Amino acid sequence: MTADPGHDNPEHLVTDPKQVVLADDDDRHRAEERLRTAVENGRLAVDRLGPRLDEVYAARTRAELEAACRGLPEPGPRDTLVVDRAPTSGRFISGIFGGFERKGEWVVPSRLTVWSMWGGGRLDLSEARFGSRDTEIRAVSLWGGTRILVPDDIEVEVRGFGLFGVVDKRVARKLDKPGTPRVVIRGFALFGAVVTRNKQAPGSSPKS
Repeated sequence: MTADPGHDNPEHLVTDPKQVVLADDDDRHRAEERLRTAVENGRLAVDRLGPRLDEVYAARTRAELEAACRGLPEPGPRDTLVVDRAPTSGRFISGIFGGFERKGEWVVPSRLTVWSMWGGGRLDLSEARFGSRDTEIRAVSLWGGTRILVPDDIEVEVRGFGLFGVVDKRVARKLDKPGTPRVVIRGFALFGAVVTRNKQAPGSSPKS
């Protein structure tokens, strides 16, 4: 069983006076995500998560939050991809006789449908976070095109077909990493295209 790092060691408690500031809900949320990420990465035993979360919920200052996360590293920019936050996009996006684009830091809903009809659309997931471990994107292109950019640190599965069109499946991959988000793209193209491409996420290590 994975040990609870620093559980009984007072040397891990934070004494920096800059940390003696009242904590807000965002601070608690970040601490909670830090603990859950540590469990997913094997740094913290599952049976220690509950007591640590109790400390987070009871914390009044940032120092007490830091003590609840003792012995655990600060998460990197790509360590927490699945978040307990409301999606920042609706479940339906369309580009009809026009276009659409989603990019930057946004939270993807667990089910998302995108339509391109006599137009085009672009979904950029390279900086996105996901509201669920499993995400399904239904992409329909009718005399149009949809381009989906995915980072190389998530699992991707592409299904579907094109009728006088193309559903590109070359980016599909599985990753042997606990907690990795999985995105299933279900495409249909009629005289159009659903194209998926890799895009390196900011802060991630480039592939050798």
